[in-house]
Amino acid sequence: MIKIGAKLWTRSYIIVTLINFLIALNFLFLIFMVSEYAMNILGASPGEAGFAASIFIIGAVIARLITGIQIGRLGYKYMLWLGLLTGFAATLAYFAVDRLALLYIVRFFHGATFGVATTAAATIVSGLVPDERRGEGIGYFSLSQPLATAVGPFLVIYLSRHGSYAIIFAFAAIVSGIALLMVPFLSIRNLKYGAEKTKAMARINLANLIERKVVPVAFICLLVFLCNSSIVSFLKVYAKEIGLVEAAGFFYVVYAAVVLITRPFIGRLLDAKGENVIMYPAIMLMAAGMFLVARSDQGHMLLLAAVLLAVGVGSIQISTQTIVVKMVPRHRLGVANSSYLMFYDIGHGIGPVTAGFLIPHIGYRGMYSVMALISLSCILFYYFLHGKKAARLAHLPVEVQARGES
Repeated sequence: MIKIGAKLWTRSYIIVTLINFLIALNFLFLIFMVSEYAMNILGASPGEAGFAASIFIIGAVIARLITGIQIGRLGYKYMLWLGLLTGFAATLAYFAVDRLALLYIVRFFHGATFGVATTAAATIVSGLVPDERRGEGIGYFSLSQPLATAVGPFLVIYLSRHGSYAIIFAFAAIVSGIALLMVPFLSIRNLKYGAEKTKAMARINLANLIERKVVPVAFICLLVFLCNSSIVSFLKVYAKEIGLVEAAGFFYVVYAAVVLITRPFIGRLLDAKGENVIMYPAIMLMAAGMFLVARSDQGHMLLLAAVLLAVGVGSIQISTQTIVVKMVPRHRLGVANSSYLMFYDIGHGIGPVTAGFLIPHIGYRGMYSVMALISLSCILFYYFLHGKKAARLAHLPVEVQARGES
């Protein structure tokens, strides 16, 4: 049984956090070079190369739909094993890719394995962290993404300059293999829920595919990462247009550094004061960061935007994921996490498409201004979908709040 207590830094917590970091690193190794590989080696057009990157998200979303219910039926550790083992196989499959159609198949399959592994890891952590330290525990766990973002692109650029695509594939496979080898050291057993709950989780229906309680908060997450993905997708091109390429090169270094510094503090503040104290300022900081990106004409403005976005987006991510964990009983954690992460993936998937549609009509500055307005609208969505209720329940104990969300 996953034991709940005041201690956070248990062996299993550390191991699953490291595994999540390695999964993110494997993902970033490949996402940063797959479009270039498709064009340079396989002769793909820019549109075809873009689809090679985005089909990964399609695979992840579909996998998340069924992973939540399978975690309830088959167990946390089994699903993590499955996701990592198939992910390792998918990474090795890149070596055999010699045509675009095969790359699409491998990317889709790899995305599905990513969806399984990350959902299982998030569910394990949700059960490991003490109730009174959820924000702090999920905050440290979710540092894996910005850490990987800081390390991954640098390594890919270095390897591409001094080696070949095969070396990048090899490093991605090594990272995946290390994650797989760490699973046996996890000391967890699956929770037993009784015959009635187990039978209910075994049914294939909409309730077991998507946790309806988390959809409002997950929708806010979708909007946030729709906006944030426009930075990931178009910042480099935008920086060339406005003559700030050098500053853009430091953007993610600053972003990752600020996240590393602020995330532990944000997690503890979330546990002590509740989500409303975090979410409203975080949304405003994100909107301000987006607006500053749209108006930037000097390097220091772009780097200040990185600071604002790091605090804003990072705080929203940890808060929404913690809210989701609080909303559901433990036997529904798998479905809740898969639902939340599915909306997260959809936001990342449709964000570049939305931005790409806007750019020809209103330009890069106009597109980022629209993203700033969408970010700001999240204040209203949050208030009506969750914040109002959270304020009413804020003075109650955690377990009573969870019942109040039902």
